[in-house]
Amino acid sequence: MTALYKHPEFRIGARDMLTLAPGMAAWGLMTGVAMIKSGLSLVEVLLMCLLVFAGSSQLAALPLIIAGAPMWVVLATALCVNLRFMVFSVHLRSYMMHQPFWRRLVSGYFTTDPTYVQFTKRFAQPADDPVGRRAEEAYLAGNCAVGWTNWMVASLFGVALANATPVR
Repeated sequence: MTALYKHPEFRIGARDMLTLAPGMAAWGLMTGVAMIKSGLSLVEVLLMCLLVFAGSSQLAALPLIIAGAPMWVVLATALCVNLRFMVFSVHLRSYMMHQPFWRRLVSGYFTTDPTYVQFTKRFAQPADDPVGRRAEEAYLAGNCAVGWTNWMVASLFGVALANATPVR
């Protein structure tokens, strides 16, 4: 079986995400700046930036963390902000159930609102054959690869920019 990145759908998924990359980059840049300006340490910001991959949750959690809210409140807030992904998961279940559990977890981590929309637009119905499933997997992988890379670069650039800019 060929690698997903060699499948033609990988390039199509990547190209489709490039159309949304500037908007996502602006959001990522702003999130990176907000995290640094919130007073979190550079290590905390970098860990949150690299592990969380959820801009809305990051921005919702920041004021709670700064205010010293209990961790359960921070986590409950992040959960509520991300409940929409439960709906995405239910809808994508029929597309993903043939994959091993670990691959479904990885796909869940990398799937964002734009990824979900573009994927379901391209594949209105789940494939019922291995060739079609492989095309779906490749498209999603290409889409997610560009989305994640774009977000990380923009967020880290925001962190660096905010770190280098003095507060008046």
